[in-house]
Amino acid sequence: MICPRCGHDNVPGNDTCERCQLDLAPLDQPAAQDRVQQRLLDDRVQALNPRLPVTVAGDTPLRDAVRAMLDAGVGTVLVVGADERLAGIFSERDLLLRVGDQEAMSGAAPVGRYMTPNPETVGADDTLAVALQKMDVGGYRHLPVVKDGRPIGMVSVRDMIRYITRMCQDG
Repeated sequence: MICPRCGHDNVPGNDTCERCQLDLAPLDQPAAQDRVQQRLLDDRVQALNPRLPVTVAGDTPLRDAVRAMLDAGVGTVLVVGADERLAGIFSERDLLLRVGDQEAMSGAAPVGRYMTPNPETVGADDTLAVALQKMDVGGYRHLPVVKDGRPIGMVSVRDMIRYITRMCQDG
């Protein structure tokens, strides 16, 4: 990026000018190259019509959390505390990678022991670009949508792909 103060041609990705130390970070805003990119920068997570989250308490037995996932046809449940605030997320991936001890195999262990605590989240007013970036960087297939720390929805990579596909078809 060329520094607007001193004209120095900085290495891409620098947050400050190498010559005059001007903060370049606020100047490096993404710019859409086409209609789809513009929509990702403008449209909000609420446009995905997030599905209602399936929630369980942290002390819910693992077998009941898995049953809730199966009954709802989802790959993730959100774990909430007594105040209904998001405490963690438990996914199919957690089931495969974290559950292996004898107590867990019986299904009696609490889901809170195997959840991913403090998951990455988005708000309904965040842009689709923000949600997509969080999914990409974190390797997440699901993102809880929260308001004041309480889950109000869930979006998935599949939701995002469907939305982008419809955008492309709309011409």
